[in-house]
Amino acid sequence: MSSALTDLCPYPIVQAPMAGGASCPRLAAAVSDAGGLGFLAAGYKTADGMYQEIKQVRGLTPRAFGVNLFMPQPGQADPAAVDVYRDQLAGEANWYDTPLGDPDAGRDDGYEAKLAILLDDPVPLVSFTFGCPAPETLAAFRRAGTLTVVTVTSPDEALAARAAGADAVCVQGVEAGGHQGTHRDDPESGGSGTGLLSLVALVKEAVDLPVVAAGGLMRGGQIAAVLAAGADAAQLGTAFLVCPESGANDLHKRAMTDPLFTRTELTRAFSGRPARGLVNRFMHEHGPYAPAAYPEVHHLTSGLRKAAAKAGDPQGMALWAGQGHRLARDLPAGRLVEVLKAELDAAAASLAPRGGTA
Repeated sequence: MSSALTDLCPYPIVQAPMAGGASCPRLAAAVSDAGGLGFLAAGYKTADGMYQEIKQVRGLTPRAFGVNLFMPQPGQADPAAVDVYRDQLAGEANWYDTPLGDPDAGRDDGYEAKLAILLDDPVPLVSFTFGCPAPETLAAFRRAGTLTVVTVTSPDEALAARAAGADAVCVQGVEAGGHQGTHRDDPESGGSGTGLLSLVALVKEAVDLPVVAAGGLMRGGQIAAVLAAGADAAQLGTAFLVCPESGANDLHKRAMTDPLFTRTELTRAFSGRPARGLVNRFMHEHGPYAPAAYPEVHHLTSGLRKAAAKAGDPQGMALWAGQGHRLARDLPAGRLVEVLKAELDAAAASLAPRGGTA
């Protein structure tokens, strides 16, 4: 996989698939053109919407790119808890003058239809979040010539990915922005998680699979650190979110370095699943009461988040961000890849053995 991954992208720099609009075709193509690996996020899109974006990327670059899928979620939410949260959000609906969404709008994110498209017209790489695909699914992608990556947040999840036949794992540390890609959302976990460097070492001890490291990475020196820890590549999301090619809302981009937003937290407030974002009013007021109910809460709050963005109010938006958000640089995506690679090379050179005699 390491040599295959090198064939896909000359540099060990992967642009994270950020669902919700940030990981658009322009961004993916720009990163791939610069020598990294661009990614599309199929989450929250229809199967046809995903396919149209794939066609756009192919029209923008001849380079390889990836597509990320959300795994279907089991129906474990407590309907009564969702109803209580709906009542709590009534004031938000009145404030933004928009109805709350239907929590039962769907659980599978069009998974089977997306699989069918990707197997019929393969892309170079497909990754999976919120679970591990069935062995027969991964075997079908292998026959199609597509490399597969499963997002993991623990050694046990990495073992499950290896047993199912994944080609590699994306090891996501707790520092990462957006949703934690846990295979099972445990309400008793309290939002805890393992830091990236420790997690890379733990996963490398557990499985002999190539590792893409993700979580809070913003500088080339950090990429060098995870590569030294045993990763084969580094995946960055927040770093690319502020690029002009990113499809993220301008309010979201500006918030990354706005002194008004000083820290991030894991919250269920917007989706019902732990996700890291900038602490704002909505997260502060509703996070402590949000149930473990994904995607029900996601559907419930979708209209509110869109209305807040339309109103120019970042205090009601899901401002997903990793712990390194204050290091964000407003650079074109291709230029950012070049800067990261230069920083990586400099860090690697500083760690290289020096000649001389004692």
